[in-house]
Amino acid sequence: MGQFGIGQPITRLEDARLVTGTGSYTDDIVKPNMVFGVPIRSPHAHAEIVMIDTAAALEVPGCLAVLTAADDDVAKVAAIPTAVVLTNRDGTTMPAPPRPVLAATRVRHVGDAVAFVVAETLEAAREASELVEVEYRSMPAVADSPAALRPDAVEVWANAPGNVCFDWGKGDMAATEAALAASPRQVTVRIVNNRLISNAIEPRGAIGEWDGTRLTLTTSSQGSHGLRDTFAKLFGMDAGAVRVITPDVGGGFGTKIFPYPEQALVLLAAKRLGRPVKWRGDRSDSFLADAHGRDNITTATAGVDADGKIRALKVETVANLGAYLSTYAAFIPTGGTPMLSGVYDIPVAAVHVLGVFTHTTPIDAYRGAGRPEAAYVIERTIDAVARTLSLDPAAVRRRNFIRPEQMPYTTVLGQTYDSGEFQAVLDSALAEADTGGFAARRQRAAAHGKVRGLGHAYYIEVCGGGGPEWASLKIEGTGVVWIGAGSQTNGQGHHTAYAQIAADVLGIDPAVVTFHQGDTDVLPKGSGTGGSRSIPVGGVAVRQGAHTLLAKAKRLASHYLEAAEVDLDFADAMFTVAGTDRRISLFEIAERATSAPPPGEAPGLETSETYKPSAATYPNGAHVCEVEIDADTGQVRIVGYWVVDDFGTVINPLMLAGQVHGGIAQGVGQALLEACVYDETGQILTGSFMDYCMPRADDLPQIAFRTQGVACTTNALGVKGAGEAGAIGAPPAVVNAVLDALAPYGVEEIDMPLTPEKVWRALQGGRMARAAE
Repeated sequence: MGQFGIGQPITRLEDARLVTGTGSYTDDIVKPNMVFGVPIRSPHAHAEIVMIDTAAALEVPGCLAVLTAADDDVAKVAAIPTAVVLTNRDGTTMPAPPRPVLAATRVRHVGDAVAFVVAETLEAAREASELVEVEYRSMPAVADSPAALRPDAVEVWANAPGNVCFDWGKGDMAATEAALAASPRQVTVRIVNNRLISNAIEPRGAIGEWDGTRLTLTTSSQGSHGLRDTFAKLFGMDAGAVRVITPDVGGGFGTKIFPYPEQALVLLAAKRLGRPVKWRGDRSDSFLADAHGRDNITTATAGVDADGKIRALKVETVANLGAYLSTYAAFIPTGGTPMLSGVYDIPVAAVHVLGVFTHTTPIDAYRGAGRPEAAYVIERTIDAVARTLSLDPAAVRRRNFIRPEQMPYTTVLGQTYDSGEFQAVLDSALAEADTGGFAARRQRAAAHGKVRGLGHAYYIEVCGGGGPEWASLKIEGTGVVWIGAGSQTNGQGHHTAYAQIAADVLGIDPAVVTFHQGDTDVLPKGSGTGGSRSIPVGGVAVRQGAHTLLAKAKRLASHYLEAAEVDLDFADAMFTVAGTDRRISLFEIAERATSAPPPGEAPGLETSETYKPSAATYPNGAHVCEVEIDADTGQVRIVGYWVVDDFGTVINPLMLAGQVHGGIAQGVGQALLEACVYDETGQILTGSFMDYCMPRADDLPQIAFRTQGVACTTNALGVKGAGEAGAIGAPPAVVNAVLDALAPYGVEEIDMPLTPEKVWRALQGGRMARAAE
C-alpha cells in the first residue's frame, strides 16, 4: 500500500474527530454524582503557616470538605518524589527535600497549595475557598539564582546550605583548563536562558474516583503508567489498585509528564467522600503551579586557534530549580550537557553545574529538556568566536564539523553519533536562504531606515532512546486493525503515524485502524511520551508487532489455502496462491483463526510487543533566520526562515512539517517574546497573558522546510526523533541573526527575550558608543 505507508503525506486520521468537537478531554468528562475541588494557593513566596480556619468555608451551602495538611488522611499520603538524585563532585549525595501534596507549616513559592476545598458545584467550591482564613507570617525570599547564592541569602531548605542542591561536573576540568591556557585565544560568552511557561492550550485537570477498593485517576498527562506507579506508592497501594486514564490531551510539551499535588488531592477527596471529584485548572493555575522551564545562567569559554578551530570548551551553569524538586529537576540542567559539544570535533571539554533552590515554582522539562539549552550555548559560542576573529560563522562551523567519515563518532562528552552529514546540510540551508544575496537585501532595508541581520545555527540533539515501549496489535474479522500503544499522544498524531507503520507492513488502509492509549487497564505497560521517543521506540514496537502478525497470518493462509508458504504472494492485505485465483485476506484469516485455529496455533491474530532501543537517535539540522529591525522602535521582524533537517526516514512529511513549525514557533517565542519574571520578593510579575507574551501568527514568517536525511542506524525504522527539534534550533538562529544586525553598532551580547525595548536600548547604546569614538 505505497499510497498509505511510510513516507506518504496522508492527512491525520484523528483530525476529523478533534476539529468537529467530538474529542474527549478531561474537562469534557462528567461522572455521576461528581463534585468539584479548588486549591487554595499561597500569595506569599515564603511564609510560615500560622493558622488555617475552615469553619466559615464549611458553612457555605454545598461545601463538603476542606482538606489541609493537618488532616490524618492527607498526612498519610507520602511526599511526591523526585526521580533523579545526583552525586556531587565531592562524592556526597544531593539533598532531596520532600514535596508534600499540601504545605503543612511553611510555603515556599507563590502558588504553593495549602488547602483543597470540595463542594457540590464549582461555584460553591470557589465561594467557600474565599472564606478559608489562612494566617501567614511572611518571611524573606530569594527569587533568582544569583540572589539565592549570596552569602546572606535566606535558605529555602535547611538541608541545602547556601541554597545549593547539587554541585555537579562532567569531563576533565584540569585538562580543559590547561588546554584553554595553551590556546592562542579565549572567547567567553555569558548567556541567560530565560524562564518559560509552557501554556498548553488545555490546562491541566484531574478527576479522582474511589470504588471502595480501587482508585481511578482521569487526567491530562503524557503517560498514564508512570502516574499509576507513583500514586500507588504515595497511597501505599499495589499498582493494580490504581487505574489511570488519560483521554485526549491538548498539548503537553513536557509539563504534563510529572505527578502534581492536585492529582493526589482529587484522589484523596474522592476516597474521603466516596464521590468522583474533579479539579479543572485555569490559566492562573498554569502560571503558578505548572512546572516551568529553562532558567539557566551560563558562562562558556572556548579556546581557539587563529583560524577558529576550537581546542577546548569549558561551560559553567547555574540552574534555578525552584522551591521543590520536580520529577526530573536535577536531570534537566545536567542530562543535556553531553550535547554541549554540538556537531563539532572538540578534543577536550568540561562542564560544571550548580543546581540552586529559590522561592519560585519548580522547574522541569520543557520541549527539549536540556538539549535546547545546550544547543543555545554552543551555537552562541560559535558565533562569538567568529565575531572575535572576524571570520564568517559558517566557515568556523565548517572548520570544526565532525565529518561523515568519522561516524560513528564518540564526542568528548560521551555521546556516540551514528550518522550525520553536517556540512552538507548547512550548505543546503544557506543556499536555500540565498545568503549570497543578503548584502543587497540589507542595503535596501537600510534605505528605508531598517536594520537587517542574517544568522544561522546548527543543532543536534539526543532523543528516541531510553526505556522500553509496548504495543499491542490485533486484526479482527470485522475488518478492523486494533493498535494499542504505551506512548501517549498530546496532539502529535500517533494514531496516524502508527497506522502508517502498520499499513506499510500489512498492506491495509490506515483508515481501518482503531487506536487505543492512555488506560492502564487496557494497556498494562507503557513508558509514555517524552524525549521525541514515540516513533523511534513506540513505532518500532508497532512495526515488530505487524511483522509478527504477518508471519502468523502467512502460516495460517498456507493452512487454509492448502499451499506452501513459498507459493504465497502478499499484497494489499491479501494472500494469493501464485498463478491462481485462490486468495484469502488478513481479515478472513483473523475471523477463521478466532473460531477454528489450526492445531498448534493460538486463536485469533493478535500480539503484544516490546522494544527497547540499544542507543538513542541524533536528529540534527541547520536553521537560517533573516531579521529586520525598526531602528526607531527596536521591533524585530523575522522576514525569512529556512530549515534543512536530518530526521532519517520520514514516516509522514505532512505531520513532520507540523512538528517542526510548532517547535519553531515555541523557539521564536522564547527568543523574542516569552519570559516568566519574578520580583525580588518572589511575586510573579508575568502571571497572565496580559504580561506574558505568547507568539502569534503575525510574529512568524512562512517557514521554508525540507529534509536531507541520513538513515539512523540504531533502530529498524531508520528514524530520528523530531518532536523537539524546532524548539532547539530556533533560539540560537534568531538571536544570532539579531546580533548580526546589531554588530555594526558594536553590540556583541543580548539576552532573550529580545523585546523591542531591549533591542532599542542596545541600538541606542551602540550609537552613543560609536558617536563617542
